[in-house]
Amino acid sequence: MSSTDTRHDWSQKEIEALLDLPFNDLVFQAQSIHRENFDPNTVQVSTLLSIKTGTCSEDCGYCSQSAKYNTELEPEKLLPLDEVIKAAQAAKDKGATRFCMGAAWRNPSDKNLDSVIDMIEAVHGLNMESCVTLGMLTQEQAKRLGDSGLNYYNHNLDTSPEFYGNVITTRTYQDRLDTIAQVRAQGINICSGGILGMGESRKDRASMLRELCNLPQHPDSVPINMLVQVEGTPLYGTEELDPFEFVRIVAVARILMPKSNVRLSAGRTEMNDEMQALCFLAGANSMFYGDRLLTTDNPDEDRDRILFRRLGMQFEQIEELPAAEAKSAQA
Repeated sequence: MSSTDTRHDWSQKEIEALLDLPFNDLVFQAQSIHRENFDPNTVQVSTLLSIKTGTCSEDCGYCSQSAKYNTELEPEKLLPLDEVIKAAQAAKDKGATRFCMGAAWRNPSDKNLDSVIDMIEAVHGLNMESCVTLGMLTQEQAKRLGDSGLNYYNHNLDTSPEFYGNVITTRTYQDRLDTIAQVRAQGINICSGGILGMGESRKDRASMLRELCNLPQHPDSVPINMLVQVEGTPLYGTEELDPFEFVRIVAVARILMPKSNVRLSAGRTEMNDEMQALCFLAGANSMFYGDRLLTTDNPDEDRDRILFRRLGMQFEQIEELPAAEAKSAQA
């Protein structure tokens, strides 16, 4: 089998063996596979906006937006369309090619979905790729998003099936898998990954990667998040993850899912430039860009641009599309 072939039958033992490799050997293998599938010096850039903030009924132990925790977060209703368009245009002007919109819902109402679809169409009108994360969906809602031309739907698995109950009790692991399957069935690209540093073991991290890479089709984008500890949430005070372990997960994700974008997501403010450079070396080729990720901080654009210049890297560009095609273009 070529190193660029995709597999969907990885075993837990095989993945744990990859994680146990000497660090240099693991990174070399991941970088070699990365170069066979991508330009090693180009990174896809997305910007994320919270379009509805707080008062979520879920109990995700890491989340500042849960109504169950006192995190002093100021709730906000669904943003008006003109504010979303303004934010998307600003993101494009700063180099983002994809605009992601997140709403703190367990699942959207049909009325709220009408508003989100207007936002998706507006983003396409700016010649940007669209992504949303809205929680669980009905089959009909997934179809409506597919008909709107939505490019990506984000729905993370968060962690392993074994550790999941320690983090979330208000929806099941199967609920997440079912939502991914419904969205994929509509031809929408999937963005799905997980969060590291929640107190899980290396075995749990391997199990999460096994779930992702053994899906019938690999996620098109795999966000790897470092837990951002928010005071007031149950996971506040969790022991921090070894930075080298984080890089190992990035490298193994690249090996297991050679044609997927592997994204550096939450937690980059806690990463120094050297750690981020190691992540790019290990196969990360996507990141969120902008000073906010929903409700948590992200490095400002100037810091990212300086880092990219130091590394000789560049932002990925997308081709300009005629207006009629931009509205329904798929990534």
